[in-house]
Amino acid sequence: MPVPSPRRLRIVHIVYSFSIGGLENVIVQLINQLPADRFEHVLLSLTSISDFKDRITQAGVRFIELHKAPGHAIPLYPRIYRLLRELKPDVVHSCNLAALEVAPLAWAARVPRRVHAEHGWDAHDPHGANPKYRFLRKLYKPFVSHYVTVSQDLDDYLANAIGVPAQRHTLIANGVDTDAFAPPQGVMPAVPGCPFTPGTHWLVGTVGRLQTVKNQPLLARAFVRLMQAHPEAADRLRLVIVGEGPLRGEVQDILAKAGVQHLAWLAGARNDVADILRSLDCFVLPSQAEGTSCTLQEAMACGLPVVATAVGGTPDLVEQGVTGWLVPSDDEAAMADALWRCYTDAELARSLGATARARALANYGLDGMVQRYEKLFSR
Repeated sequence: MPVPSPRRLRIVHIVYSFSIGGLENVIVQLINQLPADRFEHVLLSLTSISDFKDRITQAGVRFIELHKAPGHAIPLYPRIYRLLRELKPDVVHSCNLAALEVAPLAWAARVPRRVHAEHGWDAHDPHGANPKYRFLRKLYKPFVSHYVTVSQDLDDYLANAIGVPAQRHTLIANGVDTDAFAPPQGVMPAVPGCPFTPGTHWLVGTVGRLQTVKNQPLLARAFVRLMQAHPEAADRLRLVIVGEGPLRGEVQDILAKAGVQHLAWLAGARNDVADILRSLDCFVLPSQAEGTSCTLQEAMACGLPVVATAVGGTPDLVEQGVTGWLVPSDDEAAMADALWRCYTDAELARSLGATARARALANYGLDGMVQRYEKLFSR
């Protein structure tokens, strides 16, 4: 008599919104990489789901948008509770503070495992010091079975500020596909739409949502400062900013007022990030706050030297003078100096990039991340 196949575990991933971003990228990786014969997935957004969901290749994923209005989600609580009772998930996987309020509903709906992941800070609370948010995290703590953090500073915060016992939180660094994100073989051709030529031009760039916490205006100001201090570099040095968001106008104004807008490409949202990274000579992460930046890991996997602000989990990834340079947050002079050093010392830049690639291969592989989540979800 044939042995029946074991029932697949159903995971409901809950986010505030699902658009382009590092958190969303991790969910895409988990849905695509967790064994399909053991797991099935539902993606539940309190607000909306963008075309970023098209990166999910796993069959049979259910997508639910609740279109929450601004403000608290209390009016949606009955609907969320009914959904959870209908779906009967084995695991609820909520992400960041905005989705944490679902934890009591999942407990009430008798979801056996409630995993909450903290991926980083928001601009309005870059160090987790807001008393209201600390109170909410403590209030919801009894309803969370287990916590995941993506960086050591977030892990320490849960332990020390929120009082989560050691056995209830796990640090799982984000992973990167080191085959898809790899150094170019020879000189990269220009990506479609880019007005600059790799090899001829020296490209410094960043990738991320154009929003306050990512702080792309800092990079724009550092680039302007660099061009003003070294106008002779205008024949080669170029700026690439990939991403879309509310800060686009501010970045454009900074460049236009300095008369260097023709030396920059604001690429908008793109689906060819790996090719764009391979075309760069230096990657910059100008954030005000970070957990573990997926795009930083991807840039390191592509063999790029890095200039990054020393915030959140970034110093865990970037070793000063070994894989790149760390600069203080919002210090455009320090960032400009680090970029100039990278630009003028090609041998050092190559060494930093090679070490960054080696670190990514050793520490940030996608398989390791997925295996740790698989073990956590299967408990």
